[in-house]
Amino acid sequence: MAEEESNKVVEGTKDVPPEEKSVIPQPPAEEKAEDCAAPPAVVDKPEIGEDQKKPESSTDRDAMLERVATEKRLCFIKAWEENAKSKAENKAQKKLSAVGTWENTKQASLEAELKKIEEQLEKKKSEYIEKTKNKVALVHKEAQERRAIIEAKRGEELLKAEETSAKCRASGTVPKKLLGLF
Repeated sequence: MAEEESNKVVEGTKDVPPEEKSVIPQPPAEEKAEDCAAPPAVVDKPEIGEDQKKPESSTDRDAMLERVATEKRLCFIKAWEENAKSKAENKAQKKLSAVGTWENTKQASLEAELKKIEEQLEKKKSEYIEKTKNKVALVHKEAQERRAIIEAKRGEELLKAEETSAKCRASGTVPKKLLGLF
């Protein structure tokens, strides 16, 4: 009994004349992938006048179905193309991001190394400055000692000259070395 009802339903749909429903073709290949996802719209036509053609022949229907199948295939191809492009963009973006991360990591490590070298150079510089200042201080100290020795000798020679002149005055004799001319 269920089969009879389904046959009646199937027979009832076969009785619908093709001029009451028609397929509206979509524009070719200029449409977007979102438009391709929806199947072609089926719209009830208003009553057909005598001046309009009736697609009664099977070749017209076959041509229409072929056009729909072609459009569907083109939509699938376009969707696949969009998907492939999207995957390629995502892959490239991921690789670019990885390269950027690598670059930032390398720059950070090189900057840290540079800072370490600068600190070592600053430390060596301060050590050299300290050594140089110590050398300057030693030179100053030695110069002071030499000045003190020279002053002491000068004082001794002056004292010796005064003693010799006092002796010569007391004895009335002339010194042996007269002003170092002879």
